[in-house]
Amino acid sequence: MSDGVASTVATEPATSGLTRFVPGIGALRSYHRSWLRFDLVAGVVLAAILVPQGMAYAELAGLPPVTGLYTTIACLVGYALMGPSRVLVLGPDSSVSPLIFAAIFPIVAVTDDPSKAIALAGMMAVLVGVILIGLGVGKLGFVADLLSKEVQVGYMNGLAITIIVGQMPKLFGFSTDADGFIEEVQTFFTGLDERNSTALVVGIGTLAVLLLLPRVSRAIPAVLVAVVGATVVTALFDLDISTVGALPQGLPKPALPWTRWDDVAPMLVAAAGITLVSLTDTIATSTAFAARRGDEVVPNQEMIGIGTANVAAGFFQGFAVSTSSSRTAVAESSGAKSQLTGLVGAVVVALLLLFFSTLLADLPQTALAAVVIAAALSLADLKALRHYWHVRNSSFVLSLVATGGVVFFGVLQGILIAVILSIASSTRLLRSGKTATRACSTTVARMPARAGAARARCWSCRR
Repeated sequence: MSDGVASTVATEPATSGLTRFVPGIGALRSYHRSWLRFDLVAGVVLAAILVPQGMAYAELAGLPPVTGLYTTIACLVGYALMGPSRVLVLGPDSSVSPLIFAAIFPIVAVTDDPSKAIALAGMMAVLVGVILIGLGVGKLGFVADLLSKEVQVGYMNGLAITIIVGQMPKLFGFSTDADGFIEEVQTFFTGLDERNSTALVVGIGTLAVLLLLPRVSRAIPAVLVAVVGATVVTALFDLDISTVGALPQGLPKPALPWTRWDDVAPMLVAAAGITLVSLTDTIATSTAFAARRGDEVVPNQEMIGIGTANVAAGFFQGFAVSTSSSRTAVAESSGAKSQLTGLVGAVVVALLLLFFSTLLADLPQTALAAVVIAAALSLADLKALRHYWHVRNSSFVLSLVATGGVVFFGVLQGILIAVILSIASSTRLLRSGKTATRACSTTVARMPARAGAARARCWSCRR
């Protein structure tokens, strides 16, 4: 790896006192007043993205939409306090929400109790946070390498397929009760007679804006335009489609999320999977943006920061979060200079809940489905799959098997399959006479430079 990239990965900086353990204090002490205007503007722009995505990903996790906003506020404050990056943005994520749903659905399906689902999701977020903080304190960043790049690509492709299939009924304006990918596909086609044509038109229109507007101009937030447009059209024409409804007014009180001891084990298994997905995604995103800005990446503190954000979300009726490359890009392009951008975004979301909770009452469910589908499409990486086909067939097969594991066995089981495949692949490389470092550098060299993917596996080997 080039020296320019290597310089962005650093060991813990030599700081003293409380600043060493709480980076937010150091950031406050070194803050430049000239940054304030940029951070305020970037924070308001960021909030316009945080609201619809937070609500959409909450529903993807099987939770009330408002919990996505609670999660957003808590995690942004937690990361601003303990996270080392100046521009990284955390929040509900399309790659994490399906794991949350897969873990809590079997438990709450019998009782159909939203409050229990929220408590379980909060427990899981706290467990994810504790694991990440433990990894950071123990300086165990190498855990991220449990998912090799080709397997990670396959897992994300499988996740994208699963998410899109699961959201199709909502996009068409009806609901299904299916368990498993094959059954979901079957029930979708058999339920097409129940589709709501009006909802479908609104959903397709929203999806078209989400996919096409960024090709025209990235200066205008596509999510904001699409969601506001769908909401205004639904309200003006009084469309007969399912909407989100008024959000609960006010902010949640902090509380320890708890149900019973029997639920800890399944939540812990899911938390381990979420930690792995979140960690690999964070490595790619953090390193890529640090390289562009000339900043340093402090991997162990990064894990502590993300862990703190998850714990904070769990205590405020939220759920597990991860780094978001798209939201980080929005913040950076809007002129963000520090984590004050995230705090401003959190304040704007809080003001929405306190004083404007009915503002999104007419937001169509089909529009939220479109937001989730657009996010799922961004998870898929067919270009990397084609690259594997041309460069190394074994990587192509590994990636496809990882995809099949997620699609046909489920997202939680898919994580286990992905880890087993990665370990088997690494063992094969070692037996062929290649060292772990050589395997890492080979993977980096062969990967296309996409969102920092070429630097995604360099925290543990420090190359």
